[in-house]
Amino acid sequence: MAAKADSASKEAQTNPRGIPYAPFVDKVEDYVTTRADVESTLRSFQEMVAKYNFMEENLRRRVAGLKDKMPDIGKTLETVRFLKLQGKKGDAAGGEDELEDEEEGNGKGGKDLETLFELNDTLYAKAKIERDEGSGRVEEVYLWLGANVMLSYPIDEAEELLESKLKAAKTSLRNCEEDLDFLREQITTMEVNVARVYNWDVVQKRKEKEEEEKQKGKKNQGGSDG
Repeated sequence: MAAKADSASKEAQTNPRGIPYAPFVDKVEDYVTTRADVESTLRSFQEMVAKYNFMEENLRRRVAGLKDKMPDIGKTLETVRFLKLQGKKGDAAGGEDELEDEEEGNGKGGKDLETLFELNDTLYAKAKIERDEGSGRVEEVYLWLGANVMLSYPIDEAEELLESKLKAAKTSLRNCEEDLDFLREQITTMEVNVARVYNWDVVQKRKEKEEEEKQKGKKNQGGSDG
């Protein structure tokens, strides 16, 4: 009974993300008292393996999604930082450059930025990024939030948002990879448990057969003596 309580306590424990530890079958007798219990115990263990496999598959998809999303966040963050840097360069230029820009109609901080805008992997279009007429800087950017939603952000807020998203994605990826390692260990443990219970059943079946043969032998011997 004490061993069963210890096993139940172990089974209730979880990793930091709430995934339960698999119980380790040290003594099969703690889980199976007779061969009649074998089928239900094996079914229970196999259900646990199936649940772990399901969680593992979901985590694999999540890892793939994070690895696909993180480069896009990183590239967007680099772009925002580049735009901020151009504004600072415009401030540093000052003096005659500002006067020339104002005469050319390009605002206080310098000429508008020209770049190539990625439409898809192999197609780009020319784009012009206008500076604010008052400050001469790029003051705001538009970010895709998903679900066909785009919002404008002041450039400083956009940088903070992207930094937090990238940090969260890296943390989530690290946790997912740790959970995948953890799940593989639990699946291995449960597969070992299934094998131990199955082997115990085979041994008990062999013992019962040997006992039956002994009893038959004794009966046959008693009949011949009579």
